[in-house]
Amino acid sequence: MTEKVGIVGIGHAKFGKRTDVTLRELAHEAVTPALVDAEINVKDIDASVIGVTSEEFAAQVSPAILVHDYVGIGNKPVFRVEAACATGSAAVRAGWSLVKSGLADVVLVVGVETMTHLGTPEATEVIARAGDTRWEYPFGATFPSYYALMAIAHMHKYGTTREQLSMVSVKNHMYGAMNPYAHIQKTITLEETMKSAMICHPLNLYDCCLISDGAAAVILASEEKAKRFSDTPVWLVGLGAASDTMMISERENLTELKATKTAAERAYRMAGITSSDVDVAVVHDCFTIAEIMAYEDLGFCKKGEGGKFIEEKQSYIGGKTPINVDGGLKSKGHPLGATGVSMTVEITKQLRDEAGKRQVKGAEIGLSHNVGEAGQYCFVHVYSR
Repeated sequence: MTEKVGIVGIGHAKFGKRTDVTLRELAHEAVTPALVDAEINVKDIDASVIGVTSEEFAAQVSPAILVHDYVGIGNKPVFRVEAACATGSAAVRAGWSLVKSGLADVVLVVGVETMTHLGTPEATEVIARAGDTRWEYPFGATFPSYYALMAIAHMHKYGTTREQLSMVSVKNHMYGAMNPYAHIQKTITLEETMKSAMICHPLNLYDCCLISDGAAAVILASEEKAKRFSDTPVWLVGLGAASDTMMISERENLTELKATKTAAERAYRMAGITSSDVDVAVVHDCFTIAEIMAYEDLGFCKKGEGGKFIEEKQSYIGGKTPINVDGGLKSKGHPLGATGVSMTVEITKQLRDEAGKRQVKGAEIGLSHNVGEAGQYCFVHVYSR
């Protein structure tokens, strides 16, 4: 059993409306640079873990083997992972487990999703079926409505404002404009954000993440192999996971995600750190209220002070904890299976000092936070240089 598991290769495809590629080609677009980055041959891969959320989006039953075969891994083991919007991070955790256990020395993790071909109404309907299909989905509940309930509860209890929600979007679009892989690469003003079309009160268009196509890949290796492949591997040092009730109506509290708090506690304990040690983070901002709640649930600020945290620009580069400086789901996009792997790619770049204009200077400890559905799944990973 290896002592440590390192990230030795990363690759990222362009997120967006990718009518130019199929699912397998999109995955290949991320895998190729990951292999080049690690300076290894595909034959050196012992197994793959493929994160793909939906057969309906993929237009393919059992899409994992499709990707595994197309990128040329051959007859090595392939595993498919699914955890709704947290599929990518679940795949990273599964790959880490394969290496940590000694079942493999080098594992390729790929997250990929094609969504835009269905159109917004159809894609929203498919995603809605991730909610409880007996007591919530049949009555018209969608994920914008779940997070709108959370936003209203948070605003009522803590005084969080409409402006503070919009400030999250302004920040993430600013950094997304600097990210060549982002779906939308443009800045927006607070006024534009505030005036955008209402989607589900109090959430408007700019409070909601994008439906996107995209792929990302990472190569994980045992400590021995990692040091052989790379002079500067990034180590996965803390992994926390948790879940919550399937039905939103059974939640004790709509102003927090219990799964995030539990997963974070487990990840911090495993890594031997506290939230104050984190230099840079990516969090699951499927809706702007989700980022504000993540500030609090991950311990970056006190409960109820998430709105103040963004208003004071504490989540900007130069603030207390820079968060989503890749644009987040809000600007970079949210191809479900790819998101968590993309988060791992971003933190690896930050810890290797390769993020360009978005670089957090001197970052040594990073964190990724990936939520599935409305907190039914949560994965928190801590990374160290």
